Amino acid sequence: MNATMVQEDPRFRAVSTRDSGADGRFVYAVKTTGVYCRPSCPSRAARPENLRFFDSTADAQRAGFRPCLRCRPDQPAPSEQRAALVTELCRFIEGREEPPSLEELAEHAGLSRFHLHRLFKAETGITPKGYLSAVRARRAERGLKTAGSITDAYYGAGFGSSGRFYAQAKDRLGMTPSQFRAGARDVPIRFGFGESSLGTVLVAETARGVCAIFLGENRDKLIHELKCRFGNAAELADDASLRRRIREVVKLVERPGTQASDALPLDIRGTAFQERVWQALRRIPAGSTRTYSELARELGDPKAVRAVAGACAANPLAVVVPCHRVVRRDGALAGYRWGGIERKRALLEREATASEPRRLKRSARRART
Repeated sequence: MNATMVQEDPRFRAVSTRDSGADGRFVYAVKTTGVYCRPSCPSRAARPENLRFFDSTADAQRAGFRPCLRCRPDQPAPSEQRAALVTELCRFIEGREEPPSLEELAEHAGLSRFHLHRLFKAETGITPKGYLSAVRARRAERGLKTAGSITDAYYGAGFGSSGRFYAQAKDRLGMTPSQFRAGARDVPIRFGFGESSLGTVLVAETARGVCAIFLGENRDKLIHELKCRFGNAAELADDASLRRRIREVVKLVERPGTQASDALPLDIRGTAFQERVWQALRRIPAGSTRTYSELARELGDPKAVRAVAGACAANPLAVVVPCHRVVRRDGALAGYRWGGIERKRALLEREATASEPRRLKRSARRART
């Protein structure tokens, strides 16, 4: 393969930018050194005509190349190792009857408290204390639906007192425990509609933030889905502030991947695992994709491919939580909850078009330096 063909290969861009997101997708070998590396290897860049790409480490080894001693591509990537450790810590937290302290977590992981805190937040987007609060809140939500009383629910979830439970309940549930126990009855959830080039957009909002963004063609079906998700919540007419919010969301549909999505106040509620998947989805750069298996590996649980797919399917916030960036192993587009494959393809094409000028600008800056 000559230099021009190598440079036209999309894998060359990942190697030249040392894209850690491409680790695990392929490896590259350097003919002049006889070694193969992961795409993020910090070694000195090789000349394009000396590069070869392989789908796996086994293929590279069969071709006579040996693993790089710097990036160690024959071992799990550092990102996978960190994700596996954090996943194990999450399971440790979830399996404990009594909430573990930061010192216990650090001892369990064999890390300092500072390193553990920083690593956990980098991988999950929240602190260990925040994750523990989410786990207890989920237990409390289940208990409010099944326990004999609210008192039984908060003690069963690990809250030591009613004061601590009620202090967190309003923010976490978006309503009082009694209202949640009654199926969110009379809790104000405002919703309204906007129109985009990809169809009708339903936006729903609680006092905490946007809780649902649905895409579709039929308003009645979208309202039905909203009712199914939020049970007996009160439906209020939209007002000026909600109309502004709808315009913001429609802009995100027209220009997905913009920084404006980070400014939206969100009310995301799911299981602890679903919320981890949704956080991981938001970390995928616009214009890029991940497979379900790659996402599972990034979360430190390679066997959780089906669970990852289920969390993507349960995502209530179209575009803002970009489940459209997840594809099949062969790169083909899988189904899309919000309107099928064609709508998913349109979102990806818009992101690719918008991200290309940014890539060119970054390349130009690197060339100047």
